[in-house]
Amino acid sequence: MQTRIIDGNAIARELRAGILRRAATLAASGVRPGLAVIRVGSHPASSVYVRNKIAACGEAGIHSQDIQLSETADEAALLDQIRALNGDASIHGILVQLPLPRDFSLERVLEAVSPLKDVDGFHPLNAGLLAVGHPRFVPCTPLGIMKLLEHEGVSPEGRHAVVVGRSNIVGKPVALLLLQKGATVTICNSRTPDLGSMTRQAEILVVAAGKPKLITGEMLSPGAVVIDVGINRLAEGKLAGDVDFSSVLGTAARVTPVPGGVGPMTIAMLLENTVASAERALAADRTRT
Repeated sequence: MQTRIIDGNAIARELRAGILRRAATLAASGVRPGLAVIRVGSHPASSVYVRNKIAACGEAGIHSQDIQLSETADEAALLDQIRALNGDASIHGILVQLPLPRDFSLERVLEAVSPLKDVDGFHPLNAGLLAVGHPRFVPCTPLGIMKLLEHEGVSPEGRHAVVVGRSNIVGKPVALLLLQKGATVTICNSRTPDLGSMTRQAEILVVAAGKPKLITGEMLSPGAVVIDVGINRLAEGKLAGDVDFSSVLGTAARVTPVPGGVGPMTIAMLLENTVASAERALAADRTRT
Protein backbone atom coordinates (compact mmCIF):
# COMPACT_ATOMS: atom_id res chain seq x y z
CA MET A 1 0.00 0.00 0.00
CA GLN A 2 1.25 3.46 -0.84
CA THR A 3 0.84 5.83 2.10
CA ARG A 4 -0.32 9.37 1.38
CA ILE A 5 1.55 11.94 3.49
CA ILE A 6 -0.85 14.69 4.53
CA ASP A 7 0.69 18.10 3.86
CA GLY A 8 -0.45 20.22 6.79
CA ASN A 9 1.57 23.18 5.55
CA ALA A 10 -0.27 23.30 2.23
CA ILE A 11 -3.70 22.84 3.79
CA ALA A 12 -2.97 25.54 6.39
CA ARG A 13 -1.89 27.97 3.66
CA GLU A 14 -5.16 27.39 1.85
CA LEU A 15 -7.18 28.00 5.00
CA ARG A 16 -5.15 31.09 5.94
CA ALA A 17 -5.93 32.64 2.56
CA GLY A 18 -9.62 32.43 3.44
CA ILE A 19 -8.97 33.84 6.91
CA LEU A 20 -7.12 36.79 5.34
CA ARG A 21 -10.13 37.54 3.14
CA ARG A 22 -12.45 37.47 6.17
CA ALA A 23 -10.12 39.77 8.11
CA ALA A 24 -10.14 42.19 5.17
CA THR A 25 -13.96 42.18 5.14
CA LEU A 26 -13.97 42.98 8.85
CA ALA A 27 -11.43 45.78 8.34
CA ALA A 28 -13.69 47.29 5.67
CA SER A 29 -16.40 47.43 8.34
CA GLY A 30 -14.09 49.20 10.76
CA VAL A 31 -13.06 46.17 12.82
CA ARG A 32 -9.54 44.76 12.80
CA PRO A 33 -9.35 41.38 14.55
CA GLY A 34 -7.04 41.51 17.55
CA LEU A 35 -5.18 38.78 19.43
CA ALA A 36 -3.24 39.22 22.68
CA VAL A 37 -0.69 36.60 23.70
CA ILE A 38 0.47 36.72 27.32
CA ARG A 39 3.49 34.86 28.65
CA VAL A 40 5.25 34.81 31.98
CA GLY A 41 9.03 34.74 31.88
CA SER A 42 11.17 33.71 28.92
CA HIS A 43 10.69 29.98 28.43
CA PRO A 44 12.74 29.28 25.25
CA ALA A 45 10.19 27.04 23.53
CA SER A 46 7.37 29.44 24.41
CA SER A 47 9.29 32.30 22.86
CA VAL A 48 9.53 30.41 19.57
CA TYR A 49 5.84 29.49 19.62
CA VAL A 50 4.78 33.06 20.38
CA ARG A 51 7.02 34.47 17.66
CA ASN A 52 5.41 32.11 15.12
CA LYS A 53 1.92 33.06 16.25
CA ILE A 54 2.64 36.79 16.06
CA ALA A 55 4.12 36.43 12.58
CA ALA A 56 1.07 34.44 11.44
CA CYS A 57 -1.23 37.16 12.75
CA GLY A 58 0.57 39.79 10.69
CA GLU A 59 0.23 37.71 7.53
CA ALA A 60 -3.50 37.22 8.18
CA GLY A 61 -4.33 40.89 8.78
CA ILE A 62 -4.79 40.38 12.52
CA HIS A 63 -3.56 42.93 15.04
CA SER A 64 -1.47 41.27 17.74
CA GLN A 65 -0.05 42.12 21.14
CA ASP A 66 2.84 40.15 22.61
CA ILE A 67 2.68 40.78 26.35
CA GLN A 68 5.57 39.37 28.32
CA LEU A 69 5.49 39.51 32.10
CA SER A 70 8.76 39.23 33.98
CA GLU A 71 10.08 36.07 35.59
CA THR A 72 9.20 37.60 38.97
CA ALA A 73 5.58 38.39 38.09
CA ASP A 74 3.07 36.68 40.36
CA GLU A 75 -0.32 35.21 39.54
CA ALA A 76 -2.13 38.37 40.60
CA ALA A 77 -0.22 40.38 37.98
CA LEU A 78 -1.22 37.90 35.30
CA LEU A 79 -4.87 37.97 36.37
CA ASP A 80 -4.85 41.78 36.32
CA GLN A 81 -3.48 41.73 32.76
CA ILE A 82 -6.16 39.28 31.65
CA ARG A 83 -8.92 41.42 33.17
CA ALA A 84 -7.61 44.49 31.35
CA LEU A 85 -7.68 42.63 28.04
CA ASN A 86 -11.17 41.30 28.74
CA GLY A 87 -12.34 44.92 28.71
CA ASP A 88 -10.33 45.99 25.66
CA ALA A 89 -12.67 46.19 22.66
CA SER A 90 -9.75 46.04 20.21
CA ILE A 91 -8.82 42.55 21.43
CA HIS A 92 -11.02 39.65 20.29
CA GLY A 93 -8.82 36.78 21.40
CA ILE A 94 -6.71 36.19 24.52
CA LEU A 95 -4.16 33.42 24.65
CA VAL A 96 -2.17 32.60 27.78
CA GLN A 97 0.98 30.83 26.64
CA LEU A 98 1.69 27.64 28.56
CA PRO A 99 3.45 26.38 30.59
CA LEU A 100 2.96 28.74 33.51
CA PRO A 101 5.24 28.86 36.57
CA ARG A 102 4.55 25.97 38.94
CA ASP A 103 3.06 28.10 41.69
CA PHE A 104 0.35 29.52 39.38
CA SER A 105 -3.13 27.99 39.36
CA LEU A 106 -3.84 27.00 35.77
CA GLU A 107 -7.52 26.62 36.63
CA ARG A 108 -7.81 30.19 37.99
CA VAL A 109 -5.91 31.64 35.05
CA LEU A 110 -7.98 29.90 32.38
CA GLU A 111 -11.24 30.82 34.11
CA ALA A 112 -10.17 34.48 34.24
CA VAL A 113 -10.17 34.76 30.44
CA SER A 114 -13.53 35.97 29.11
CA PRO A 115 -15.34 33.02 27.48
CA LEU A 116 -16.08 35.38 24.57
CA LYS A 117 -12.34 35.87 23.95
CA ASP A 118 -11.12 32.39 24.85
CA VAL A 119 -9.70 31.51 21.42
CA ASP A 120 -7.86 28.52 22.92
CA GLY A 121 -11.23 27.01 23.90
CA PHE A 122 -9.98 26.11 27.38
CA HIS A 123 -12.51 27.99 29.54
CA PRO A 124 -14.89 25.59 31.34
CA LEU A 125 -17.92 27.26 29.72
CA ASN A 126 -16.51 26.72 26.26
CA ALA A 127 -15.51 23.16 27.12
CA GLY A 128 -19.09 22.58 28.24
CA LEU A 129 -20.53 24.03 25.03
CA LEU A 130 -18.31 21.69 23.04
CA ALA A 131 -19.42 18.72 25.14
CA VAL A 132 -23.11 19.37 24.43
CA GLY A 133 -22.49 19.90 20.72
CA HIS A 134 -22.85 23.67 20.50
CA PRO A 135 -19.25 24.88 20.43
CA ARG A 136 -18.30 28.54 20.53
CA PHE A 137 -14.52 28.04 20.45
CA VAL A 138 -12.99 24.64 19.71
CA PRO A 139 -9.41 24.10 20.93
CA CYS A 140 -7.09 24.82 18.04
CA THR A 141 -5.34 21.48 17.62
CA PRO A 142 -8.53 19.35 17.66
CA LEU A 143 -10.19 21.79 15.26
CA GLY A 144 -7.14 21.55 12.99
CA ILE A 145 -7.35 17.76 13.05
CA MET A 146 -10.96 17.83 11.95
CA LYS A 147 -10.10 20.25 9.15
CA LEU A 148 -7.32 17.90 8.00
CA LEU A 149 -9.74 14.96 7.86
CA GLU A 150 -12.30 17.07 6.01
CA HIS A 151 -9.73 18.24 3.48
CA GLU A 152 -8.63 14.64 2.89
CA GLY A 153 -12.21 13.50 2.36
CA VAL A 154 -12.10 11.24 5.42
CA SER A 155 -15.54 11.18 7.02
CA PRO A 156 -15.62 9.92 10.62
CA GLU A 157 -19.24 8.80 10.24
CA GLY A 158 -19.59 5.09 10.87
CA ARG A 159 -15.86 4.60 11.46
CA HIS A 160 -14.01 3.44 14.54
CA ALA A 161 -11.76 6.24 15.78
CA VAL A 162 -9.16 5.58 18.46
CA VAL A 163 -7.64 8.50 20.35
CA VAL A 164 -4.42 7.89 22.28
CA GLY A 165 -4.23 10.67 24.87
CA ARG A 166 -6.71 12.07 27.34
CA SER A 167 -5.68 15.71 27.80
CA ASN A 168 -8.15 18.58 27.97
CA ILE A 169 -6.16 20.27 25.19
CA VAL A 170 -6.30 17.51 22.55
CA GLY A 171 -7.47 14.05 23.58
CA LYS A 172 -10.84 14.78 25.14
CA PRO A 173 -11.99 17.51 22.72
CA VAL A 174 -10.98 15.63 19.57
CA ALA A 175 -12.82 12.56 20.88
CA LEU A 176 -15.95 14.69 21.32
CA LEU A 177 -15.62 16.14 17.82
CA LEU A 178 -15.22 12.70 16.28
CA LEU A 179 -18.19 11.41 18.28
CA GLN A 180 -20.32 14.32 17.08
CA LYS A 181 -19.37 13.46 13.49
CA GLY A 182 -20.76 9.95 13.89
CA ALA A 183 -17.64 7.96 14.77
CA THR A 184 -17.45 5.20 17.35
CA VAL A 185 -14.72 6.50 19.63
CA THR A 186 -12.30 4.71 21.95
CA ILE A 187 -10.00 6.76 24.18
CA CYS A 188 -6.71 5.23 25.30
CA ASN A 189 -3.53 6.50 26.85
CA SER A 190 0.09 5.44 27.15
CA ARG A 191 -0.79 3.24 30.13
CA THR A 192 -3.55 1.29 28.38
CA PRO A 193 -2.72 -2.44 28.65
CA ASP A 194 -1.87 -3.97 25.27
CA LEU A 195 -2.28 -0.64 23.51
CA GLY A 196 -1.67 -2.26 20.14
CA SER A 197 -4.80 -4.39 20.46
CA MET A 198 -6.79 -1.15 20.64
CA THR A 199 -4.95 0.82 17.96
CA ARG A 200 -5.26 -2.06 15.49
CA GLN A 201 -9.04 -1.55 15.63
CA ALA A 202 -8.75 2.05 14.48
CA GLU A 203 -9.83 3.24 11.07
CA ILE A 204 -8.90 6.74 12.24
CA LEU A 205 -6.08 6.94 14.79
CA VAL A 206 -5.24 10.19 16.59
CA VAL A 207 -2.11 10.02 18.73
CA ALA A 208 -1.47 12.73 21.33
CA ALA A 209 0.31 10.93 24.14
CA GLY A 210 3.59 12.85 24.33
CA LYS A 211 5.65 9.66 23.91
CA PRO A 212 8.08 9.65 20.97
CA LYS A 213 7.54 6.86 18.44
CA LEU A 214 4.95 5.18 20.67
CA ILE A 215 2.93 3.85 17.73
CA THR A 216 4.63 1.53 15.26
CA GLY A 217 3.47 -0.02 12.01
CA GLU A 218 2.62 -3.34 13.66
CA MET A 219 0.12 -1.47 15.87
CA LEU A 220 -1.96 -0.37 12.87
CA SER A 221 -4.71 -1.90 10.81
CA PRO A 222 -3.90 -1.70 7.08
CA GLY A 223 -5.57 1.37 5.58
CA ALA A 224 -5.81 3.38 8.80
CA VAL A 225 -5.69 7.17 8.71
CA VAL A 226 -3.08 8.29 11.26
CA ILE A 227 -2.96 11.78 12.76
CA ASP A 228 0.21 12.37 14.79
CA VAL A 229 -0.12 15.25 17.25
CA GLY A 230 3.12 14.59 19.14
CA ILE A 231 6.18 16.76 18.84
CA ASN A 232 9.17 15.50 20.81
CA ARG A 233 12.82 16.51 20.67
CA LEU A 234 15.08 13.47 20.72
CA ALA A 235 18.47 13.30 22.42
CA GLU A 236 20.25 13.98 19.14
CA GLY A 237 18.17 17.12 18.66
CA LYS A 238 15.81 15.85 15.95
CA LEU A 239 12.03 16.21 16.18
CA ALA A 240 9.85 13.12 16.28
CA GLY A 241 6.16 12.51 16.62
CA ASP A 242 4.30 10.03 18.78
CA VAL A 243 4.18 7.78 15.71
CA ASP A 244 7.22 5.94 14.35
CA PHE A 245 6.77 7.54 10.95
CA SER A 246 8.97 5.30 8.82
CA SER A 247 7.48 2.10 10.25
CA VAL A 248 3.86 3.02 9.40
CA LEU A 249 4.61 3.80 5.75
CA GLY A 250 3.07 1.08 3.63
CA THR A 251 0.49 0.20 6.27
CA ALA A 252 -1.32 3.49 6.90
CA ALA A 253 -3.45 4.89 4.09
CA ARG A 254 -2.66 8.43 5.23
CA VAL A 255 -0.37 9.89 7.87
CA THR A 256 0.65 13.33 9.06
CA PRO A 257 4.38 14.06 9.30
CA VAL A 258 6.18 15.75 12.18
CA PRO A 259 6.89 18.56 11.60
CA GLY A 260 4.59 19.83 8.85
CA GLY A 261 1.38 18.02 9.75
CA VAL A 262 -0.81 19.08 12.64
CA GLY A 263 1.40 21.97 13.83
CA PRO A 264 0.65 24.42 10.99
CA MET A 265 -3.05 23.63 11.34
CA THR A 266 -3.01 24.56 15.03
CA ILE A 267 -1.74 28.05 14.24
CA ALA A 268 -4.23 28.41 11.37
CA MET A 269 -7.09 27.52 13.72
CA LEU A 270 -5.91 30.11 16.25
CA LEU A 271 -6.30 32.69 13.48
CA GLU A 272 -9.68 31.18 12.55
CA ASN A 273 -10.95 31.46 16.12
CA THR A 274 -9.72 35.05 16.44
CA VAL A 275 -11.41 36.17 13.24
CA ALA A 276 -14.60 34.30 14.20
CA SER A 277 -14.56 36.10 17.55
CA ALA A 278 -14.25 39.47 15.80
CA GLU A 279 -17.12 38.55 13.48
CA ARG A 280 -19.32 37.70 16.46
CA ALA A 281 -18.38 40.93 18.21
CA LEU A 282 -19.30 42.97 15.12
CA ALA A 283 -22.62 41.14 14.78
CA ALA A 284 -23.39 41.80 18.46
CA ASP A 285 -22.58 45.51 18.07
CA ARG A 286 -24.91 45.76 15.08
CA THR A 287 -27.68 44.03 17.01
CA ARG A 288 -27.33 46.49 19.89
CA THR A 289 -27.54 49.46 17.52
